[in-house]
Amino acid sequence: MIDGVKVKNLKVIADERGKLMEILRSDEQIFLKFGQVYMTTAKPQAVKAWHHHKKQTDSFTCVYGKIKLVLYDARHSSKTYKEINEFILSLEEPKLVQIPPEVLHGFKAQGDVEAIVINTPTFPYNKESPDEYRLDAYENNIPYDWRK
Repeated sequence: MIDGVKVKNLKVIADERGKLMEILRSDEQIFLKFGQVYMTTAKPQAVKAWHHHKKQTDSFTCVYGKIKLVLYDARHSSKTYKEINEFILSLEEPKLVQIPPEVLHGFKAQGDVEAIVINTPTFPYNKESPDEYRLDAYENNIPYDWRK
């Protein structure tokens, strides 16, 4: 696993009324700090990649549909430099994946429904000076093919 990445297996509790899933609590070791909570969606087979942050840590969970989350360690000083990790996230495979700064990441919606992803980053979005750096999903030096 890429150095600094953490995975928390989640538990979905279901009854006749619906489902409940705790995602991230402030009294857990995986919790770092609160910046904001937001949701993003991806239409079936859509790819949202690649990006990274210099300061921010992301914590991704898929709450509807299914995604393949892919991480690439582009940090030259990392012991896991050039390593790739893939994770499947869904309510059937509930996980929180915490992505440290400077690890490139992206995801692809799997199946035929729009996927809904919740992110709890450590910093709020700053539109005047965004901590977000992007690469094209296909035209880059990352040894990963989203078409597979």
